[in-house]
Amino acid sequence: MSTGQDRRIGTGGPVLDGVYYYVMARPAKFSGEDFLDTAVRLVADRGPGAATMAAISSELGAPTGSLYHRFESRDLLLAQAWVRTVREAQTGFVAALGHDDVEQAGFDAALHIPKWCRAHLDGARVLLLYRREDLVERWPEKLGAELATLNDSVDDALGSYTARRFGHSRADARRSVVFALVDVPYGAVRRYLVAGQAPPRAVDELVRRTCACILGGEPLTS
Repeated sequence: MSTGQDRRIGTGGPVLDGVYYYVMARPAKFSGEDFLDTAVRLVADRGPGAATMAAISSELGAPTGSLYHRFESRDLLLAQAWVRTVREAQTGFVAALGHDDVEQAGFDAALHIPKWCRAHLDGARVLLLYRREDLVERWPEKLGAELATLNDSVDDALGSYTARRFGHSRADARRSVVFALVDVPYGAVRRYLVAGQAPPRAVDELVRRTCACILGGEPLTS
């Protein structure tokens, strides 16, 4: 800076002839989300075995080194992709159950599943057609705590909704709610997902009618 010049290029760098040269950090061409999206797409299209590190890099057109820079192993990458997809699916379901109108809350929660499947076909196929064990041979230790609490928000929301709907949250009432809001819509969309198709909108009305029959009366008892 003794020359009075201040030619700055980027951030940080050597001093040459009294001029500070700042080297611009090259922005990452691919984000972690790009790799996760690609992994989900490969699993949905070709099955879990297709989502290798080499295949993910090739599909995205990214250097394999940049992939390993973010994910130390295939198991970690697929585990994070699975957790992210689960949380994306859960968010709208939990929000729907919190609706002030208990009747509307039930319908919105049940219909969230076919609607989410239509909007996120790849993610839906991964969650409904494959178990976690199909994707990840050994669950990464660093994600162990997250896995242990992954379904807590859904469990709490279902319990709260059951109490609002029936005035109690006994096992029989909880069983009816889970069957109506989870088992029915999942069963309704599965055959379409197996065929690689988004569930048609006609499914929504069938799910709505079934839920109304189940939740309109007394809880199902064993």
